Amino acid sequence: MASLKDTMVQELLKGRYIATLATSNSDDSIHMVAVWYWSDGTKVYVTTSSRSRKARNVQASGKASLMIDSRDPQASLGITVAGTAKILAGDESRSRGAEIHRKYLSAAALADPKVATVFAAWDDVTIEITPSSVISWDMRDLDRQALGSSFERNPSYLLPLER
Repeated sequence: MASLKDTMVQELLKGRYIATLATSNSDDSIHMVAVWYWSDGTKVYVTTSSRSRKARNVQASGKASLMIDSRDPQASLGITVAGTAKILAGDESRSRGAEIHRKYLSAAALADPKVATVFAAWDDVTIEITPSSVISWDMRDLDRQALGSSFERNPSYLLPLER
């Protein structure tokens, strides 16, 4: 089991990737959505609307999982963070939301009142995930251990991903 302190985990948490957030619906099906995220090194945060399914699911279950995958076929790195989740509102939510927006939006976008106003209105709450487990993977390790570095020696074995 990995930790939020692990170097590769920190690399992915600090990186500007699209993550997948999973929460449980009332019928026990899983709701998954693409999200922006930010971490303070101990917890992971996702902004959203208080009216969103993910926010309602967190309110009901108090659990969430977040998966980040580098989506690089030559060095596929990833993590899954699962744990307890709660909804932050007010100043605490705005503070975490501002960190997320600074991570993903340019200074010009943040200075544009149309953009800043829309994001502030949409993202009125923040989901805070306190990890109970962190799982990481590095497909280069699998290649070395199980495939004799076949992909490393033959990069054409992996087809390019769609963008």
